[in-house]
Amino acid sequence: MKKSKIAVLIPCYNEAKTIEKVVKDYKKALPEADIYVYDNNSSDNTDKIAKKAGAIVKYEYRQGKGNVIRSMFRDIEADCYLMIDGDDTYPAENAKEMCDLVLSGRADMVIGDRLSSTYFTENKRPFHNFGNVLVRKLINTLFKNNIKDIMTGYRAFSYDFVKGFPVLSKGFEIETEMTIHAVDKNYKLVEIPVQYRDRPEGSVSKLNTYSDGFKVIKTIATLFKEYKPAIFFDLVAILFVIIATLIGLPAYIGYFQTGEVAKFPSLIVSCFGFTVALLMFMTGVILQVIAKKQKQNYELYLNLLKLNEKNEDK
Repeated sequence: MKKSKIAVLIPCYNEAKTIEKVVKDYKKALPEADIYVYDNNSSDNTDKIAKKAGAIVKYEYRQGKGNVIRSMFRDIEADCYLMIDGDDTYPAENAKEMCDLVLSGRADMVIGDRLSSTYFTENKRPFHNFGNVLVRKLINTLFKNNIKDIMTGYRAFSYDFVKGFPVLSKGFEIETEMTIHAVDKNYKLVEIPVQYRDRPEGSVSKLNTYSDGFKVIKTIATLFKEYKPAIFFDLVAILFVIIATLIGLPAYIGYFQTGEVAKFPSLIVSCFGFTVALLMFMTGVILQVIAKKQKQNYELYLNLLKLNEKNEDK
């Protein structure tokens, strides 16, 4: 029987304070795994420290976590991929359980859920706490799910998910993108609570609370439009109907009372608003058909991927 290959993926940018411990912890937890550290233009010798600790070091020169994940997913072949951050905030004790869930076929993505355990007490950045809760509520409402931790960097993936995930994000919004993709494409998701510990003293977060938070919200809105266009454009259409009605109401009331239209500009703007609303509605209908067709093509792609795997095993 072919032995399953596990790849531990660690995207890094200036993590010299913690990377040695992280590599050694995961080598101990998963001795059979290959540990990959992708250095993203670090200036503090992160790469040298990681290599000395026993990691396979590669480089991604386009700045941003999304760019690093894109290269990792394209370059590395494995049966199970475990993604962690290089800041020593995630415990290695959960690594084997997460990989076993993927390798046994029970999950395509295992999510290390920080928010159900120690995140809110360990994390010292209150706006990060608020952002995590806001993003969770937005995605669970818009995509009708109940995922507890949307933005965790501790995840395990199947081969099918990794090779079928089109990475579009460049930065920290990558976790939001992969979560929405997994929900939309009906992948098997499993969440397990993991203990979260704040960064050790001297280790600095690369996440900008406001600019990166805005990018995450923008990503959610964009993906909502792309994955659920009918609902998105229906909401826009309803908004235009309300605006058009409010603007045109004096003209309509005046016409029914006197039989004359006294406020032509309001009537013209109102009619324009109703026209835009109709166009938005039709746009949603057309794009929903396209989105459904894309889902069908994606399922066929996964079937082809499985067929190729079987042929390779023969």
